[in-house]
Amino acid sequence: MTLKKIDPKTAHAMLKSGEAVLIDVREPDEWIKEHVPEAHLVPLSGFNPGDFPKDHDKIAVFHCRSGGRTEAAAPQILRTGFREVYQLDGGIEGWRDAGYKVNETAKAPISIMRQVQIAAGSLVLLGLVLAVLVNPWFAAVSAVVGAGLTQAAVTGTCAMASLLKHMPWNRVISGQKAVADPALI
Repeated sequence: MTLKKIDPKTAHAMLKSGEAVLIDVREPDEWIKEHVPEAHLVPLSGFNPGDFPKDHDKIAVFHCRSGGRTEAAAPQILRTGFREVYQLDGGIEGWRDAGYKVNETAKAPISIMRQVQIAAGSLVLLGLVLAVLVNPWFAAVSAVVGAGLTQAAVTGTCAMASLLKHMPWNRVISGQKAVADPALI
């Protein structure tokens, strides 16, 4: 199952005419950092194909950052019940490259998943360095991080991401909310 792709220019024209709705499937931390003003946030982490009863008469254009996650979620997205369903070619990056407006918040933290990658990579490296320089038992730090990453991949939940979401630098920026759009639900 694959989604048909639609170029940003065609998608923009359909949004302006009111015949389409743009749905951003990225996570709230990514949406806060940058988003298309007309897009509705419906993160894949809580995505339910039955959550779209109001706009079934419209064309749905789904997007993520560059297209990979949207393409991977095609089976779910195709079950949403919209008249037609498309994937925005190039995602939000393609939208920006086509010259269309993207709201950006410079003070927003980097995405949770990038924070997980930085933390996990640093812990693995630290464990290996300490194992070589101090005591071989420090290799257990790297093993625990590796096990945690494997568990996250298998279950789709990441304990480190859950912990990082509660850090002070990841609190929602004053005056902005990143929640699923109730107009679509």
